[in-house]
Amino acid sequence: MHRPTLPIQGLPVWARLNGVSFHNITVADTEDKGYGVVSNTELNASQDTADGPALISVPHALILNAAAVEEYAKEDKSFKQLLDAVGRRSSRTDVLLFLLVQSVLAAHPNHAGSLGVSTPWTEYIKFLPETVLVPTLWTENERLLLRGTSLETALDAKISSLDAELGLVQAKSANIAAWNDLLWHGIVRGKEVEDASPVVFTDWIRLDALYRSRCLELPRSGESMVPCIDMINHAAEPSAYYEENAQDEVVLLPRPGVAVAQGSEITISYGAGKSAAEMLFSYGFIDPSSTTDSLVLPLAPFPDDPLAKAKLVAFGQAPQIHVARGPPPSQGIGRAENDEQQGQRQEEDGDSDIHWTSPFAYLMCLNEEDGLEFRILQQTDGAQQLCVFWQDEDVTERTGEFEALVRQHPLAAVFRLRVVAVVQEALQTQLERLGETETTASAFSMGLENSSASTSISTPVAGVADNVAADPTRAAARGGGGGGVVGSQLRTECVRAAAALRELEMNILEGCIGKLENEKNALLGDDNVVAYLGLAEVTESGQADDETSNDAGDFS
Repeated sequence: MHRPTLPIQGLPVWARLNGVSFHNITVADTEDKGYGVVSNTELNASQDTADGPALISVPHALILNAAAVEEYAKEDKSFKQLLDAVGRRSSRTDVLLFLLVQSVLAAHPNHAGSLGVSTPWTEYIKFLPETVLVPTLWTENERLLLRGTSLETALDAKISSLDAELGLVQAKSANIAAWNDLLWHGIVRGKEVEDASPVVFTDWIRLDALYRSRCLELPRSGESMVPCIDMINHAAEPSAYYEENAQDEVVLLPRPGVAVAQGSEITISYGAGKSAAEMLFSYGFIDPSSTTDSLVLPLAPFPDDPLAKAKLVAFGQAPQIHVARGPPPSQGIGRAENDEQQGQRQEEDGDSDIHWTSPFAYLMCLNEEDGLEFRILQQTDGAQQLCVFWQDEDVTERTGEFEALVRQHPLAAVFRLRVVAVVQEALQTQLERLGETETTASAFSMGLENSSASTSISTPVAGVADNVAADPTRAAARGGGGGGVVGSQLRTECVRAAAALRELEMNILEGCIGKLENEKNALLGDDNVVAYLGLAEVTESGQADDETSNDAGDFS
């Protein structure tokens, strides 16, 4: 789809026309972060900034969220028809549908409102960057750099989800002739528009990237896009913050006690607790100053477990393993042990800097012979409910707390050993996959270091160039949206971000695997574990003898 743009120098005019006020700041191109907010004067914020002038004030009417989309639908009956057919599945998809329509209106300014009503966002989206360096907008070759990282699975799932979303939009809107013509065929009033192009997958990916990378969590309005304030970049030590005032405006205020030199960039925090993978996935960069080193990996149930499906349904969440470096949370998910127990465990494993949690791993490792039971109970209204029982106690609402539930069981150490072994195997598999792909990634990084000061490097990757040549539209849609280099070209920002993520995750995995190995060895010395394993060996040996005896009888 054709995307008209406006120079950022024109933003102050748009702001004045729409009631946005700037106070001693300018939105401009920064040296290495794209657009940013720069101070026009020296700022020395007092300890109390609530009553001082806001650096930016944005009227409530410009805030874009699901509620705003509903209000727009009341004004535009044609959009309401589209929203009724396609939307109301989530706040995010409703906003994306609105942005898609506004993008189409911006691309066809002369259709004179025959379909859709223009809003301030129709012009504002022309100021937004052509591309965002989030991995969903990386090229095929650039995404190869993320193989083996925790983002690989998440990225594949996200792209598949976006593909399904756009497919649904297209299928539902196909029954509305005017929208079908405008969105998918570039036809306005029955005539094909010159230089018009239909909406393609890249457009939907880009809108999703803009939404995720620019969305703010407002105190009262919730997840929202806020024009102008969304131009502010992130810093580990931010100089400003945003809030909603008594007039429901969104305002940008200097942080108390913070000084900003004239010409310096004003920044906010995108979230102190976000991991490197989350920052790269949502915003397209990794903050080197962040102290949050963590990763999240999917955990699949045992393939031969007859209770696997029941466990997944009862758990009700995506099974995961969380690994982090730093002080463990006071009450991690499924880790309700006291400080003394934590300290003892840390002394045993010798690495207190890394901790992990995996509530599903406990449920995954328990069986019927341990005391786990699933029952289908009939409700008074006739509906059936899957209930979970542990030692004959109903724990349906506590399926994420099995670490605490099994703690007083005589075989608690055995259960813990099972969980440790499962988690260690999953992390070891991930580390091996990361290592298998490290050679290619390192070659890319070396090529970058040895290249000249260009914005991309060429690296042959088998199969990818052929795919691009065979289906350039689909390849471009799945890869770099707008402005990026396609084919076998790799952008330096992507190479560096992937290298940073790989190094960080490899260090975390190695450290946690070592910690798990120490704990496993300690558990193997536990008296209850030794007795349990000894009994298991005797049982297996007896079964083997019986089978041998039966076989001998069969052949005699």
